[in-house]
Amino acid sequence: MRHFFAVLCLTAAGLMAGLGSAEAAVKVPPGNRHAEQPPIPGASVRRTRAGRTTFDDKYEKIRDLLATDDTLRAKIRSTAADYGIDPIHIAGALVGEHTYNVDAYDRLQSYYVKAAAYAGNSFEFAYDGQKVSEFVTRPEFAECGKYSDSYRLWTCREMVWEKTFRGKSVGGENYPDNRFSAVFFQPFYAGQTFGLGQVNPLTAMKLSDLVAKRSGIAKLDENDAASVYRAIMDPDLSLAFVAAAIRQSIDDYSAIAHMDISGNPGITATLYNLGNTLQRAQALAARNAGGGRNWPEENYYGWLINNKLDELKQLF
Repeated sequence: MRHFFAVLCLTAAGLMAGLGSAEAAVKVPPGNRHAEQPPIPGASVRRTRAGRTTFDDKYEKIRDLLATDDTLRAKIRSTAADYGIDPIHIAGALVGEHTYNVDAYDRLQSYYVKAAAYAGNSFEFAYDGQKVSEFVTRPEFAECGKYSDSYRLWTCREMVWEKTFRGKSVGGENYPDNRFSAVFFQPFYAGQTFGLGQVNPLTAMKLSDLVAKRSGIAKLDENDAASVYRAIMDPDLSLAFVAAAIRQSIDDYSAIAHMDISGNPGITATLYNLGNTLQRAQALAARNAGGGRNWPEENYYGWLINNKLDELKQLF
């Protein structure tokens, strides 16, 4: 899952603003708000051209994989049930990733092979010789200590990085002008995501508690990078993180923006692509604070899912 976003510099004190409100969520209308597909990022266009293929070809490849792989569809249905979501949301995330970010592998087994290769490596989540587990003990992260659940804890830490460290000099050390996930959580091929659902390691860390609760998968440890990579690359495990990301986005928008996005797969696919749903829900809530009603809008990625929805629904 790639994060084409500018992180909102919100304080940790406002991290969960709006949660717990009794206001009922308004159902977001189905379909696309845009008549035409929003622009596709240049990086995705260049990547597709470099592979001597087209978006249409890549879409058809992942659609056909879903259509012919009975085992994969069964896993999607089962995982969706664990998280209380429609399977179409998971399918939408997979279709979007493999249309715009990577090519679908011909066989699911390919992911097992790659996961096994990574499992044999010894590596850690660190930057410039400092482990992320040590870095987040700095006093700048003290405000995050009040959060015990993985989602709020790592979201808070990510925001502190954005506000205090990203592209700045702190204590005489210069820090990269790059995302927290790219600096500390991607020791190989920085900027890429991995596995069937193209999950970012930091995203997996955020969702660890939810996945442990719903799927019974052991909680992830930032000091065991190999286990994190296994979790997001092994198809038997990674689908849980895809579903958890979608479940979290639905919950964030319901609790914070008071909007029910569960009936619009294009919106959940958009949020899967963009990430940082909590901050995005807060931003939408702020826009609507005066009594207006601005609906969440799909990006190029979510637009495709809504545009192909009838075809994709036939798979499930």
